[in-house]
Amino acid sequence: MLALNEAFDAIRQFMERGGDVLFLILAVTFIMWVLIVERLWYFTLEFKKQKNRVIDAWESRAERRSWYAHKIRAAMISEVNDNLNQGIGLIKTLVALCPLVGLLGTVTGMIEVFDVMGSQGSSNARAMAAGVSKATIPTMAGMVAALSGVFLSTYIERVAKRESERLEDSLTMDH
Repeated sequence: MLALNEAFDAIRQFMERGGDVLFLILAVTFIMWVLIVERLWYFTLEFKKQKNRVIDAWESRAERRSWYAHKIRAAMISEVNDNLNQGIGLIKTLVALCPLVGLLGTVTGMIEVFDVMGSQGSSNARAMAAGVSKATIPTMAGMVAALSGVFLSTYIERVAKRESERLEDSLTMDH
């Protein structure tokens, strides 16, 4: 329990040193990771059920060569594609937003540095250090948050494309 309290205290101090922008970065990162976990959950559990339903529906058709059958097949694949790619654009947007919010923290921290320089002169290094900290910590946090999401967003995008291609290959038009 003591270690947990120390960890929370360290996080609180980090958030205070980084300024209010860190809370925005935390919120964006949290939403991004909720969406990432949801997509991973969908791929491992729900997609297999949907894929089996679509394959069973296609295989139960007596006729699969007509123009009408081709359109039904395309509609089935399109519906699954929509479900596979749901949320990927938002995840990628949040990944791109993280460094931008970090840069917002940089700007606000530098404004604080310039405010200190304007009111107390440039010789007060201790007063300027807090502003420099508020300028660098959000930038670092935004980049780390973006990096944490960029790998999994790429992975999710590849899995969606691969599974879509596999489904398309499994819906044969042999009879």
